[in-house]
Amino acid sequence: MINSKTNHRKPLKKIDSEKSKKYRQNGLGSESGLVTPNSSSISTLTLKDKKAMVLLVILYMLQGIPVGLAFGSIPFLLRARLSYSQIGLFSLASYPYSLKLLWSPIVDSIYFPKIGRRKSWIIPVQALVGMMLWWLGNNVTVLMEADVPDVKTLTGLFFTLVLFAATQDIAVDGWALELLSKDNLSYASTAQTVGLNIGYFLSFTVFLAFNSLEFSNNRWRALFGLSSQSYPIMTLSGYLKSGGISFLIVTIYLTFFQTEETHDSTSTEPKMNVKKVYKIMFEICKLKHVQKFILLHLIAKIGTSVNDAATSLKLLEKGLSKEDLALSVLIDFPFQIGLGYFAAKWSSGEKPLRPWICAMWFRLLFAAWGIGLVYFFPNSKPLSTSYFVLVIISTVISSFASTVQFVGISAFHTQIADPLIGGTYMTLLNTVCNLGGTWPKYFVLKGVDYFTEAYCGFENESFLFTLANLILIFWVLGFGYVGKECVTDLGKSTCLDLNGICQTQKDGYYIMQIVCILIGAISLSLIISPTAQRLQGKFTSFQKKSKQVGLLILGFCFFRFTG
Repeated sequence: MINSKTNHRKPLKKIDSEKSKKYRQNGLGSESGLVTPNSSSISTLTLKDKKAMVLLVILYMLQGIPVGLAFGSIPFLLRARLSYSQIGLFSLASYPYSLKLLWSPIVDSIYFPKIGRRKSWIIPVQALVGMMLWWLGNNVTVLMEADVPDVKTLTGLFFTLVLFAATQDIAVDGWALELLSKDNLSYASTAQTVGLNIGYFLSFTVFLAFNSLEFSNNRWRALFGLSSQSYPIMTLSGYLKSGGISFLIVTIYLTFFQTEETHDSTSTEPKMNVKKVYKIMFEICKLKHVQKFILLHLIAKIGTSVNDAATSLKLLEKGLSKEDLALSVLIDFPFQIGLGYFAAKWSSGEKPLRPWICAMWFRLLFAAWGIGLVYFFPNSKPLSTSYFVLVIISTVISSFASTVQFVGISAFHTQIADPLIGGTYMTLLNTVCNLGGTWPKYFVLKGVDYFTEAYCGFENESFLFTLANLILIFWVLGFGYVGKECVTDLGKSTCLDLNGICQTQKDGYYIMQIVCILIGAISLSLIISPTAQRLQGKFTSFQKKSKQVGLLILGFCFFRFTG
């Protein structure tokens, strides 16, 4: 029960307003998005601001390239060769993007004055990413097409890439506040949304489509009257090298042709105190209400975690083509923008957590729908139009529910953020919100494999032949794998070498889906909903209406794919 007498802002009274402005304007504050938009249109921007917008879009687009690969394409490409547990291990590569709050004050405060506060980080980070992408382009075939793909090495490499991308994001967020004029700072979020989505869709939707041999021959080459080939239009190696070259070209431009305004030592602008920011974050985390809200964030997405992490992979396993999956995501995108207006209207009231809770019930419902999509996947090929329409409906409605949740929770964050240090509050809460959708992935994918039982069967063979092959399998894999010899990658390849067929007795996907949906429904009924309503009522007395609810929806497109 929340103590209504507790003043959640009491520990922050020692912070004076001038110091608070510092945290809103620099470092953590730069990520919060709490910038009051103006009524001007892009056409009225000055030439300087238009050039700044173009540069920001390019920088954010580059950032979306490794993010789209790590969050989207690579798991789908690996699924045919790895178990769900191994895919879960690779999902750890996405963690840095949800934890960048931990080092954002360092990025904002440590720099070389002669180079510039932001360029001191952006130039070396982008150069490293460019060289890593080029190196990966030369070696990714060996890493991914080995008999047993080196998932640990791949995880480490993409973890590093995402870490660099998150670091670049922190620096670019801060630079945006300096590149754009004060009256047009609201366009920083527009540049971020446009750039990140372009980069993400290039690395996910576009790449998966052109990496498909069927799409390349039957749709693209046929469109231009070209003959079919034995290779796709775009290979992973070629895409990685192209991305690496793009990073290096932009880095060279920034180094020699793009200047950054420097502030001399006589500037009256207060300097960032890293220790002070970390201390403030610690004080915020000690607040009783904030602790409950953080806990709410960390458990809120458990119910839909299997649906978010495994349903698309399971559909691919059943036979859904990569290009059909990419097409469904592409069709979903304009619906997100169109329906986003209604989501914003619904979630912009004085009680934004009410639609957030309702949308969670819809997401749980469509997690159950996902079970049906997988279970009733048609055996006939090509995929029927009616079934593909069901996939589209599921994707669109689930996306709309996610949009409502994003806008609602973001609006609530702006309402409860202490006006003295709103940036710190916002960044902390958004980080925990993102982490709530990231941390369950590893565990639910491990659970899918743990509860799956499959064996290697042989059709039209004698009893003695089948027995001899089973003994050989047990000898190769060990008797500890009885019932699971067609779950691991080694077991599947061994069964295939013996001309066997993997037959699933028990699919852990359904078990984990049902368990997580039940946990989600119970926790939503008994914990999340009551706690959210009490917190909402507690903070109503000092709620401040956000002027940015309309802009919040613009950031959802990237949020959905990263968190």
